[in-house]
Amino acid sequence: MVTNRNASAVRRVRPTLTRSTGLICVAAAAGALLTGCGNDDGDTAKTDSSTAGRVASPTSSSDGGSLTDDQRERKELVPKAKVGYDKALDAAVATVDKSKPVSIELKGTPDKPVWKAEVATADGASHDVDVDAVTGKAGQARADDQDQDDKRELADWLKKATVTPQQAAQTATDKKKGTVTSVELDDSDKGDMVLWSVDVVTTDDWNKTTYDVDATNRKIVREHVDRD
Repeated sequence: MVTNRNASAVRRVRPTLTRSTGLICVAAAAGALLTGCGNDDGDTAKTDSSTAGRVASPTSSSDGGSLTDDQRERKELVPKAKVGYDKALDAAVATVDKSKPVSIELKGTPDKPVWKAEVATADGASHDVDVDAVTGKAGQARADDQDQDDKRELADWLKKATVTPQQAAQTATDKKKGTVTSVELDDSDKGDMVLWSVDVVTTDDWNKTTYDVDATNRKIVREHVDRD
């Protein structure tokens, strides 16, 4: 379908071609030449039709369809992570004594993919840890800047979360086969339950599906497909 903007552009072409043809016809004295001008009109119509066809034709790509920026970023980054989220999370937890996982997400660039992890002790004191997504080696843990309310809230979430992030991720991938790129402990919008939010990327279309899994019983309470 030609958009209004493209249709206007096509309509603007026609008067120009008709005026040019008219000048040729006036200059020509013989009836045979006038007949030839009529043929030019036919050629003009063909030209306009061909132009409209080119405007309406969709662009194509080697993927069989165009990818969004986010899909292209996932396609470039996800295959570069040689270490899965679970191994990276284990490495992060090992850097802080008696800590539990809070979140992990695949970030970085295709040249240097990294798992960004957060772990916390039972009192809610959290630490950030970067884990190399190629070697699985964890960097030094960095203590977060938290106030007492933040610590109490996180400690409460950890206490309520009887489901592990690995179990939540398994629940998500049982629903949709793909690569887990993020797992995060959070509460619901109403604050009435603690959830594990799990991102699963499917490598056939590079879409991301987010599953909110109840951190007490492994039930999926929300599913959202991000096709951006």
